[in-house]
Amino acid sequence: MDVSLILKIAGIGILISVTCQILNKSGRDDQAMMVSIAGILLVAILLIGEIRDLFELLRATFGF
Repeated sequence: MDVSLILKIAGIGILISVTCQILNKSGRDDQAMMVSIAGILLVAILLIGEIRDLFELLRATFGF
């Protein structure tokens, strides 16, 4: 696991939270919800790649 992954997730979180706050203040609650869901999916995609690499490392280490 690399520090850049943590920084990417933190950056996405900050950007999504600011965008949601702006959309909520302007009365666009439905768009704010869509932006937050998109942010969650983006972070999940980043984490899925890391989890796949972890399983490949475990498989190579233990010979599954």
